[in-house]
Amino acid sequence: MAKWTPKHEAPEPLEGPVVATVTGGTILWFVLFLVQLPFYGWFDDHGSTWWVWTCLAGAGLGLIGIWYVRGRDAAIKRAAAEASSSADRDTPDSGVQR
Repeated sequence: MAKWTPKHEAPEPLEGPVVATVTGGTILWFVLFLVQLPFYGWFDDHGSTWWVWTCLAGAGLGLIGIWYVRGRDAAIKRAAAEASSSADRDTPDSGVQR
């Protein structure tokens, strides 16, 4: 079997409002949990309580996701600031006399 090789380079990853997206998804999961909660008896009668608990699990995992993406976003900004400050120090006209 021949090994598959890509014919072109992979595109750059898309960066967007990751923190807002994860926060919105977490809120959506929690709202779905709250909407289903009054109908817990119906879900229980039909053996489908997993729907309710899935929404709660999604909200809980979303909280972990918010914590993670906020830390990731802060690390990206910190790395960009360090790169720009080191680039400023490396320029020949940065006020350093030789």
